[in-house]
Amino acid sequence: MYLSRFLSLHALWVTVSSVMQHYPSVWGHYDVCKTQIYMDEDKIWDYTACQPEAIDMMKHVKVNLDPPNITCGNPPETFCGMGNPYMCNECDATIDELAHPPELMFDAEGRHPYTFWQSTTWKGYPKPLQVNITLYWNKTIELTDNIVITFESGRPDLMILEKSLDYGRTWQPYQYYATDCLNAFNMEPKTVRDLSQQTVLEIICTEEYSTGYMANSKILHFEIKDRFAFFAGPRLHNMASLYGQLDTTKNLRDFFTVTDLRIRLLRPATGELYVDPQHLTRYFYAISDIKVVGRCKCNLHATGCKIENKKLLCECEHNTTGPDCGKCKKNYQGRPWSPGSYLPIPKGTANICMPSISSIGTPPKYDKIWPNISSLGVSNPNQANVCDNELQICQNGGTCHNNIRCQCPEGYTGVLCEKRSCDVDPDGCSESSGQGAISIQILLLLLPPIAPLGLSELFIF
Repeated sequence: MYLSRFLSLHALWVTVSSVMQHYPSVWGHYDVCKTQIYMDEDKIWDYTACQPEAIDMMKHVKVNLDPPNITCGNPPETFCGMGNPYMCNECDATIDELAHPPELMFDAEGRHPYTFWQSTTWKGYPKPLQVNITLYWNKTIELTDNIVITFESGRPDLMILEKSLDYGRTWQPYQYYATDCLNAFNMEPKTVRDLSQQTVLEIICTEEYSTGYMANSKILHFEIKDRFAFFAGPRLHNMASLYGQLDTTKNLRDFFTVTDLRIRLLRPATGELYVDPQHLTRYFYAISDIKVVGRCKCNLHATGCKIENKKLLCECEHNTTGPDCGKCKKNYQGRPWSPGSYLPIPKGTANICMPSISSIGTPPKYDKIWPNISSLGVSNPNQANVCDNELQICQNGGTCHNNIRCQCPEGYTGVLCEKRSCDVDPDGCSESSGQGAISIQILLLLLPPIAPLGLSELFIF
């Protein structure tokens, strides 16, 4: 009896798993760009919006420090604990066990307390000890989780997190951090919990992560998920609502999009109101881990991102190309490029690039958009006829010219003269505008008899 129940449950699980594999976009992941569907004895591609999965972006990061000689160890120097100025260690760049280079901010042992990057100490006080740490990917990425910075020293008294959308040419603040926001930045202190749907893009200063040195207070956040929650709910269960907002509100989507991040360390942790000039070896910056999770921005035209010539590139589909799938391939410019859309939920809209009529020999002046039949594209156009006198018949009195275009009578337009000219006129059609045009649904019905006769090559499979 138990065996039969087990087998029944196993069969149910296999069935559910199969459904999930064939209809993954139902779950809102957008992880498939196209799916084969069957029509009678034929099969075609149904194109959908798609995006890469979120990954640890620190595996692909490059880092730059300014000033470049800010890392400790050259020459060797002593640094001491914040709580005990007499508990000291050495930093020496020539000895691996005592060196603290920048790559230890995101190495494989990044969460281990003994691997960390460290700056020089504040031996130049009262001159400010300031460091810019720039993280860059040479790629546009979309953040999907909180940015988390773990300090091996105390969290800084003053810091600004900045972002760039143009590969570091210009910068804008993401968030300010201070022990006293009003005094440091002339801003009232806030937390992300003080925001709302209407103010989610507000740049705030927070005092939440800038307390003095304590063993349990080394972590600093920039809250991505808390901002998502204003649209998707506290547990992010309503991702459809979030995707809808990202799709229709460009500023919101841009807010979570970056090419570079910059951590501006403006004042190290002091643990007190005043700096003790007798123990300047206590003041420095040390970071053991940085967490940045996101996905390659591919404009909803790819499910993967690859490394080519040490650069991240989208593995573009939908007849698109470019680092971000930001343009149509050659000979697929029958209509202007457009990003995919999350809407309608759950599959979105692929907005695939369509072949140009000129790609099969028609002069450029006849460039038009191929009819989009159930999201189909065109494959191998050099071996296909646009029209003939048997199956691909020009409608409404049109005549087929050399099998490459229909010459339409006055009042009609379209690849097969299937549209009334007035349909594309801003004033619309009146009852006297002529006979109704053949619909896309009628063209769709032509697919089964066309495919066995070898004309199915007209479509992408």
